Amino acid sequence: MSIAFDKSYSGFLFDMDGTIINSIAAAERVWGDWARGKGLDVEKFMPTMHGARGVDTIGKLGLPGVDPVAESALITEAEIVDLEGVIPIPGAPDFLASLPPDRWAVVTSSPLRLARARLAAAGIPFPRFIVTAEDVKIGKPDPQGYILGAERLGLRPSDCLVFEDVPAGIQAGEAAGADVMVITATHSHPVDTTHSTLHNYEKVRVHLTGNGRMSVTRQAD
Repeated sequence: MSIAFDKSYSGFLFDMDGTIINSIAAAERVWGDWARGKGLDVEKFMPTMHGARGVDTIGKLGLPGVDPVAESALITEAEIVDLEGVIPIPGAPDFLASLPPDRWAVVTSSPLRLARARLAAAGIPFPRFIVTAEDVKIGKPDPQGYILGAERLGLRPSDCLVFEDVPAGIQAGEAAGADVMVITATHSHPVDTTHSTLHNYEKVRVHLTGNGRMSVTRQAD
C-alpha cells in the first residue's frame, strides 16, 4: 500500500495536530490536568486522547456524573488559552503555501475556535477549506470528516491523499477510500504501517502535473 509517492491526486486532505502542527505539549498539559482532576491514570489515559474529538474521548470513559459535551467545552477553552509550544511541523508552512489554495483542506478533530488559535500560533494561514469537530456527527476513526473534506473540494475521497499521524485518523482516511501518507515527526516510537511515510516536509515538494493533479516528491539528500 506504500503508493502515495507513485501516484498523483486532485486534492490533499490534512489532519492538523501532529500532521501540520505540533501541539502535543500544550494538549498534554491541559488534558493531563483534566485527567488528574478526574482521578484517572494519566499515563494510561494520555495516548487515548490524540486524534479524536474531545467529546468522543470523554464519552468513551463513561465517567459517572460527567457530561462529555460540557467537559469538552471546558477543555477547549483551556486549550485556546494555552498555546505555549505550538509550532509548525518542520517545512509544513512552505509546503502548504506551495499548494493551489483550492486543492487542499484541513480535516481536524479540534473545534473551529481551537483550530484557528493553533494554526495562528504556528504561523500557518487559515485554509480556504476546513472541516472541524462541529461539522461532523461522528469523529475519527469514522470517515465522515474526510468524506466531507473531499466534498468541499468538489472531489471524491479516492481522488485525494490524506495526511495523518495517528491510528484514528489513518483509519478514517482508509475508511473514506483515500490513500494515506503518515507523518511521523511527533512519533516517539517507529510507526508500523503499510502506508507511505514522511518524517516532515523539509525535503518534500509538490509537483503539479499538466492535467492539474498533484504528486509528492522527495528531494535527494
